Amino acid sequence: MTQQPFELPHFYMPYPARLNPHVDEARAHSTAWAREMGMLEGSGIWEQSDLEAHDYGLLCAYTHPECDGPALSLITDWYVWVFFFDDHFLDMFKRTQDRAAGKAHLDRLALFMPMDSATPMPEPENPVEAGLADLWTRTIPAMSADWRRRFAVATEHLLNESMWELSNINEGRIANPVEYIEMRRKVGGAPWSAGLVEYARAEVPAAVSGARPLRVLMETFSDAVHLRNDLFSYQREVDDEGELSNGVLVLETFFGCTTQEAADAVNDVLTSRLHQFEHTALTEVPALALERGLTPDEVAAVAAYTQGLQDWQSGGHEWHLRSSRYMNKGARSTNPWHGLTGPGTSAADIGALLASAGAERLRAYTHVPYQNVGPSLIPDIYMPFEVDLCPHLPGARQRLVDWSHRMGILEEGVWDEDRLAAADLALCSAGLDPDATEEALDLSAHWLAWGTYGDDYYPLVFGHRRDLAAARLITRRLADCMPVDGAETLIVPGNAMERGLIDLWARTTAEMTPEQRRTFKDAVNAMTESWVWELSNQLQHRVPDPVDYLEMRRATFGSELTMALSRMGHGPAIPPEVYRSGPVRSLENAAMDYACLLNDVFSYQKEIQYEGEIHNSILVVQNFFGCDYPTALGVVHDLMTQRMRQFEHVVTHELPVVHDDFDLSEEARDAMDTYVADLRNWMAGILNWHRSVDRYKPDYLARRAHGFLPDRAPAVPVI
Repeated sequence: MTQQPFELPHFYMPYPARLNPHVDEARAHSTAWAREMGMLEGSGIWEQSDLEAHDYGLLCAYTHPECDGPALSLITDWYVWVFFFDDHFLDMFKRTQDRAAGKAHLDRLALFMPMDSATPMPEPENPVEAGLADLWTRTIPAMSADWRRRFAVATEHLLNESMWELSNINEGRIANPVEYIEMRRKVGGAPWSAGLVEYARAEVPAAVSGARPLRVLMETFSDAVHLRNDLFSYQREVDDEGELSNGVLVLETFFGCTTQEAADAVNDVLTSRLHQFEHTALTEVPALALERGLTPDEVAAVAAYTQGLQDWQSGGHEWHLRSSRYMNKGARSTNPWHGLTGPGTSAADIGALLASAGAERLRAYTHVPYQNVGPSLIPDIYMPFEVDLCPHLPGARQRLVDWSHRMGILEEGVWDEDRLAAADLALCSAGLDPDATEEALDLSAHWLAWGTYGDDYYPLVFGHRRDLAAARLITRRLADCMPVDGAETLIVPGNAMERGLIDLWARTTAEMTPEQRRTFKDAVNAMTESWVWELSNQLQHRVPDPVDYLEMRRATFGSELTMALSRMGHGPAIPPEVYRSGPVRSLENAAMDYACLLNDVFSYQKEIQYEGEIHNSILVVQNFFGCDYPTALGVVHDLMTQRMRQFEHVVTHELPVVHDDFDLSEEARDAMDTYVADLRNWMAGILNWHRSVDRYKPDYLARRAHGFLPDRAPAVPVI
């Protein structure tokens, strides 16, 4: 092997690795099992010497140190299977760039994971199918239906998103950083690994398995596992295999920096994700347990699962240091243990722990609010689509004022008619949907006014009072304002937000099915709950982790809500599974991020100087990299541009493949074209709105610095 392309960085790893005593049993069992499944001699992929060199028994013994021998053997078999799948897919489809055959191979694998053990499987035709059929049959008797569903989805993502990697190789395309993080979770398989942690330690209660804290634990775990793997595997993947899906290469390309600088930046992101894991485990998970009323056994299960994810982090690090599969020369050069090399000493790196705690973790809590940053700097923003405005705009403006008065939005001390006019939300709606009827335009403008008002209300009212408990209670009441069965709500509105939501819900969902109402309610809940997340960070004075910020920003901006409204306008022509497909989600996320970053660019002075806000991507970048405002703006502007170019890429190259993969009818293809046009209007309309309204302009901000209205008593919500 040639010289290493960079020196491995100083890893943050506070949890010592532990070795399961059943390691030899697992090694022997997995070797025999791999041979039985046809993965060794004669497979054309592995010989026994390859399996021994990779030592997946050691990987699983380090990552699952507390389970018994039979469980460790089963888990090791799963890892043998997934790594064999990866190498098999590389050899059979990536090297040959045979997308059609690769898709046919992947389509059959879902048939080997039936939810009901009584459902028959096809006859396996290759070692990958044989291995999956055997493993699924041996695993599911011990697990609940909720776990089976979640693990099957994670496995399908891991398998199916290999097509994304293959497509990028075919096109010679390197992903942007946000796209990469999202897709790597699916391709890299760490969410799948988290499912096996549940098998080894404790199953997460179904009541909280989909809640944000558990999702963040899984996602931060996943990101750290994948980024660590990218550092160790860069030489093999990029230099030897021509792989383009590697975090070091992604940052090297995005920043135009050296490989060493990119590797160090990847390690910084890795460290930040581990800090986010710890923060979530210590703050959000206990709050969730209290809020949902988990039993002591359920709390213990969540704690065991959390520890299991920590064990995986340290054990996976230790295995990377020892496996011949990876570049690991010099990884122990910063070990503070003075020559000690026993199991776990490389992972329990106290020097890295203290360095990270002193430099990176504390920086998140030391931002000085209300700094005079001057007018927001607006770069040359890339927008390839023209804006078109709905002709019903003039009347919609006055009707919005009337509706806001009726709902009480202008009577609570937060907004008055001047602030409503400065936001001009009817203008935004007119750009989002230029073909809207008068009624549809009013409904859109009222939703935007309600959401924007709530976004202002939470930090001003609850943040001013430091009343997180009241914010959570009001958020639960807002959820109760949206019955999914079509009945009238039982909530008696006590404030403008509740009154407005009850009105909007009735007008919006009258013709929806219960399932459509449930989907739409989830989108509204995501937005209101994200306001509580912002408030929690505000009370802790904590600048968020970059990845967590960007993903939550979609919710705080109300992106999912507006996307849900747009989807429902196309009726049943587009099957739900198309919306769930990777390319369509990628398309939507790119559009959401473009709009969210755009808002952060225009609102920087308003939020940082006048509101003491910490939730702005420019500030997040400043805090993470320790750079100044213009430098951070440049990073955000580049990322915004890349997200728009990704949107264009998906439309041109990936959506036609989706059309063919799902064999869409002409009606469905036309509906998808209309949906894409809606997203284009959405982005163009939002940019036009930001450029036009007074809400973010320096003169207006100087005159109307954000705060309670001077002639009104502060709003106190009635509960």
